[in-house]
Amino acid sequence: MKKKVLSAILCAGLAGALLAGCGSSSSTATSDASSAGEGASSGETYRIGICQLVQHEALDAATEGFQAALTEKLGEGNVEFDVQNASGDSATCSTITNQFVADGDDLIMANATAALQAAASSTGDIPILGTSVTDYATALDISDWTGTVGSNISGTSDLPPLDQQADLVKELFPDATTVGILYCSAEPNSVYQADNMTTYLEELGYKVETYTFSDTNDVSSVTQSACDGSDVLYIPTDNTAASCMETISNVATPASTPAIVGWEEGLNSTCAVATLAISYYDLGYQTGEMAYEILVNGADISQMAVETSPNVSKKYNADNCKTFGVTVSDEFEAYEPSAE
Repeated sequence: MKKKVLSAILCAGLAGALLAGCGSSSSTATSDASSAGEGASSGETYRIGICQLVQHEALDAATEGFQAALTEKLGEGNVEFDVQNASGDSATCSTITNQFVADGDDLIMANATAALQAAASSTGDIPILGTSVTDYATALDISDWTGTVGSNISGTSDLPPLDQQADLVKELFPDATTVGILYCSAEPNSVYQADNMTTYLEELGYKVETYTFSDTNDVSSVTQSACDGSDVLYIPTDNTAASCMETISNVATPASTPAIVGWEEGLNSTCAVATLAISYYDLGYQTGEMAYEILVNGADISQMAVETSPNVSKKYNADNCKTFGVTVSDEFEAYEPSAE
């Protein structure tokens, strides 16, 4: 299998040497240079391991965007993806990323916080790019965060501007008095978001209560408690919550409790009325572009700053706004699920 890219960065020091040393030759690759994409050489094949924490629309979109970026830049015959889904289990993430290391993959893409943490524990050599990770300092227990991890890890963050999310609650629910923040206590980045949102919402005059579930088994009962005690719910970019939005909606909609969510795909067939959204597909694509810089152009991942989505937009679910009697301004764009 190929030499590890990070070792090539440290030992070779030149982008040309990196390109020659980090990609293994494949006797089955037949694409010529003109069709291989922007940077792959003839016969060059990169193997990428993708560990996705759980299947839901946002993470699926990020994985799709990542693959699209690298396939576009390298050419289909020059990149192989080993896509593994952990079904929401952190221990399975570790099993997956350990196998990527054993296989000698050239780069690991870790989709969501638990996947990033597992990959970080599995290797200090193979480059790791995270995506759909809210706060890298929290995820990796870094106390003096400067914007870069400083090791074999970088990536993209899906952290929305939380102060603006709080303003969105105020804009749409000016007469509400209580906001319930609903999230999984096992996800450290959700804890981070909840703490900050509590501060912002209290500054706007709301009474805020947090309602946490530890896993999928108690989502329904905790959601019921949240609806009983809240005028409106806020659900951060929480992977467990995202995978259980149907369950949450089955409780919240009959209870007439609308939600603001932290991600665009959370507006799809749920109780959510609006969000200040980023595109997870674009975030994944952005991560793929970073991977290309590492694999082909020799970028030093230890010096690569964690990137955020450059664009956010106000999105709303028109049907849910009618259901809950919410009126939005012309600044909002109707959410339209992507075609399958």
